[in-house]
Amino acid sequence: MAQVRNYREAGFSTPMEELEWRGLINQSTDKERLAAALNGNPIAYYCGFDPTAPSLHIGNLVQLIVMRHLQEDGHQPYAVVGGATGLIGDPRQSGERVLNPKEVVAGWVERLRAQISRFLSPEGDNAVRFVNNYDWTANMSVIDFLRDVGKNFRLGTMLSKETVARRLNSEEGISFTEFSYQVLQGNDFLHLYDEYGVVLETGGADQWGNLTSGLDLIRKVRGVNVNVMTSPIITDSQGKKFGKSEGNAMWLDPTMLSPYKFYQFWFNQPDDQVVKLLKVFTFLPKDEIERLAGEVETNPGAREAQRTLAWEVTSFVHGDDATQQAIDASAALFGHGDLSTIGEDTLEAALDGVKVKDENGQAAFAQGAPGMRVAEAAVKSGLVKSISEGRKTIKSGGLYVNNVRVEDENAELAGEDFLNGRFAVVRRGKKAVGAIELGE
Repeated sequence: MAQVRNYREAGFSTPMEELEWRGLINQSTDKERLAAALNGNPIAYYCGFDPTAPSLHIGNLVQLIVMRHLQEDGHQPYAVVGGATGLIGDPRQSGERVLNPKEVVAGWVERLRAQISRFLSPEGDNAVRFVNNYDWTANMSVIDFLRDVGKNFRLGTMLSKETVARRLNSEEGISFTEFSYQVLQGNDFLHLYDEYGVVLETGGADQWGNLTSGLDLIRKVRGVNVNVMTSPIITDSQGKKFGKSEGNAMWLDPTMLSPYKFYQFWFNQPDDQVVKLLKVFTFLPKDEIERLAGEVETNPGAREAQRTLAWEVTSFVHGDDATQQAIDASAALFGHGDLSTIGEDTLEAALDGVKVKDENGQAAFAQGAPGMRVAEAAVKSGLVKSISEGRKTIKSGGLYVNNVRVEDENAELAGEDFLNGRFAVVRRGKKAVGAIELGE
């Protein structure tokens, strides 16, 4: 698994210096006050994760990495899994959220807590502590909420928040439910300050308005200056945010996105993005990232930086074994390994890109069964246009089943050719790959 290092091991003189060099601080309160908090004696800090889906994604991973950096530097993390705020959902830029049933949200709370516990250490004097904002919100009456919390918020300030202002000017507008989210999140910070001495909240750049709500509330009712800081929003090559609301989330749950596809996502990052991503998503020391940056400039074809990025992030999220199997599956597809050693889920994920159109025009695996001629399998999987072309390809030594060259023009698929009882992998030459799925 990827090695986690504190700021000294990574080659920095202070925690603040490392976070800034890695580009993990997008916005913050008073910089000198924040630096004093991060570089001084241990503090308590928190980040909230709302259960609006059954899994976290790589946008959340940025926050988990920030939290892990601070934990390695000696600070005390509190992970808030928002059983209350998750029932509402923070305002999206693209429109009103669909509210999920309470029992569904409760189940997602447990799933997210289990995910988060893989990334933050449960051991030591500053072991991660989990709290659920439903515990201090559920029993608060509407009157208490309005009198004790709501009276401290000014409507003009709330309306000026960027996301709220944008939604107000949209055709759909914004409901009172989502508008009140910032009040709930502000109350969370106040509760954590009172109960646990939490003095720093972290979040994504799109959460700035919600984060400052808590900061303003604590200053108003307790007369204390606390800190907030945000990390940059990770976008794709078109500048589109990776997230569930945008429909392109890179999930951390292996049942929702396979480790193979997760690995390929990082490995396929372009040269102009890979160094930035190495800084944000890995714990590699400064000198190693700078060395990899040099390799991008002098030897980009080797893709060492991308390969390192993919290994570091995938092993951090899914572990060494799943990462190695993803690497092995990719190599084996193109003749550099034993396909029979690849697990069914990994093999299916690796073959996803070789689906063909079925009779309904939908992408699906070509169907077949023992006894199908290999030349026909090559046609069905889209590698050749006709059986005669398939036979010629076999004759010239260019057709393989499960990386074994086919010698007989009339060869047929056997039962044992269907790996994991499902797939026969057909390859033409070095790069053209197809698959036949065992039909019912």
